[in-house]
Amino acid sequence: MAPEQQHPEHDVFAAFCPSRNVFAELADKWSLLLLLSLHKLGEQRFSELQRSVVGVSRKMLTQTLRELERNGLVRRTVQPETPPRVIYGLLPLGHSLAERVAPVAEWVEDHSGSVLEARAEFDRTRCPSSGC
Repeated sequence: MAPEQQHPEHDVFAAFCPSRNVFAELADKWSLLLLLSLHKLGEQRFSELQRSVVGVSRKMLTQTLRELERNGLVRRTVQPETPPRVIYGLLPLGHSLAERVAPVAEWVEDHSGSVLEARAEFDRTRCPSSGC
């Protein structure tokens, strides 16, 4: 499948553009972490995803996976076993996004120390008594 061309009518900076809603949903607390986990580790069961993305509750994991599935990024496959086994994996659209987000995650891991130092410096010099 060829990459989608950028369309001028899809502008994340426009207040009522549907692409802004898509952007906001994908930029939430858990979606990108789940996509990255599936990208890095491959297909996973629900419990495996919960272990790989530490801190996500069962409820939030369920909601986020459902939204990712609804958005065409994640595939949910029920294995015909007893008890049923559910596997989550990335669809091509999910792979496409994860490949673009992975370098951002790498940057964050490489530069978190510098960001934390900058925060501390800002807090010390700009908000010495109020604690901003």
